[in-house]
Amino acid sequence: MLVETKAKVGVFSIALQAYLPQFPELVPEFEEQYAAFKKTLPETVELIDGGLVTTKEQAQAAGDVFRAADVDLVILQLLTYCTSYNMLPAVRDLDVPIVVVNLQKLRCLDFDTAGTAEWLGTGYAGGAVGEMIADLNRAGKRHAVITGVVEGGDPEAAAQIEDWCLAAQVRRRFRDTNIAQIGRPYPGMMDLYIDETNLYNRMGLYTKQFDWERMWAIADDVNDEEAIAAKIADIHNTFEIKGEYEEESIREMARYVLAFEQWVRDEHLGLVASHYDGFAQGKAGVLDSMLIPAFSMLIKQGTVCAVEGDMKVAMGMSIMKIISGACQLSEFYTFDFNDDVVLIGHSGSGDACFSTARKASMEIVPVFHGKTGGGFLTRFYPKPGPVTYLAITQDADGHFKFIVSEGIIEDGPTLQNGDTTFRTRFSIGAREWNNRWCECGPTHHFAAAQGSWTGTILKVAEVLNVPVEIVC
Repeated sequence: MLVETKAKVGVFSIALQAYLPQFPELVPEFEEQYAAFKKTLPETVELIDGGLVTTKEQAQAAGDVFRAADVDLVILQLLTYCTSYNMLPAVRDLDVPIVVVNLQKLRCLDFDTAGTAEWLGTGYAGGAVGEMIADLNRAGKRHAVITGVVEGGDPEAAAQIEDWCLAAQVRRRFRDTNIAQIGRPYPGMMDLYIDETNLYNRMGLYTKQFDWERMWAIADDVNDEEAIAAKIADIHNTFEIKGEYEEESIREMARYVLAFEQWVRDEHLGLVASHYDGFAQGKAGVLDSMLIPAFSMLIKQGTVCAVEGDMKVAMGMSIMKIISGACQLSEFYTFDFNDDVVLIGHSGSGDACFSTARKASMEIVPVFHGKTGGGFLTRFYPKPGPVTYLAITQDADGHFKFIVSEGIIEDGPTLQNGDTTFRTRFSIGAREWNNRWCECGPTHHFAAAQGSWTGTILKVAEVLNVPVEIVC
């Protein structure tokens, strides 16, 4: 990524202090289990170690560590039975989910030979889970439980932990980076309008405002011919360029991409939302004509760029990019009632990583429909298979809400107007999907990712404390 972020995940384990003097062999056993558990966590996150906790005082110390680090998530490993008194002080003052991991060391005890120490050390954690959740509920804390086994491996439990770490990445991305707004939202698209202070207060995402005049001049000092040549090659590797064009226009595009990359790093931008509504002449016309593929080059590198100034869909795109590796700005295009499918897509910048069926393409069009100017339009081609859609909207009080739906991308005819479009079949049928989706009150833009991601999105929503409506 152009701007790297790494989730901070607080981790601690708990055991009952009363057991330790009775069964001293449990001390090295628990230390070994905790050390082994920490090694199973993804390297993509920064582990904030709260230690092995057996007393209230140790729990308080762990809580101090977590608060100081501003953790995005807490994972609690249950080693054996323990009172909730040893858990609550560590998480009481945190506003993040607590994932209670209940992994029994052995698949099954030898019931004929296992003594109390072996039972407590290798075959008992589940009895404490209900107690932990009961008191987390009473403390008003968001939580989840993962139950499984260490012996022989447990892919399901590992996948759940991985998902929670991905969800934590979203929170960290929003808290540590900024969103750039260039220009303003498309005039009249009031569903896209947003209160930036509310955005910061509720989602932790800070807005940086930029004028187009600054963007026109941003490439003036880019003259490293070696870097320009490398970026030209990168553009050609990313896109199949259709139709007639002048190579000089690709060189100019490369200069702007290099300039934008540096701008993203300097301003620490994880997201961009832009719209130009002026006259596409002079430097403004040059930039406007190449902006779509230039921003697409940023998306490929992890900084999502939304058209029409839509900051809410930029957040959705960022979520999908983080959890799936690829994202695509989308909206409803048309029904094919003959085949009961919905054509979905969008014009403008997109993610080359979403184009899994074939290489992404771009071509010059004389008119950008609905906006100023013309120039290079990009198109992306997803493979048939599962797809997940995520819309982010707001209620009358400014609270954010996720709307999620899954479908199947299918082969078949699509529009040939230069825009990205793909056919989606929904389990509830095209018309019912559209009715239910729209009744949830989405913005008309939403983010797409190939694959089934509803479960992960639910975890993201839990981390961000945002409600979710699932359409199908």
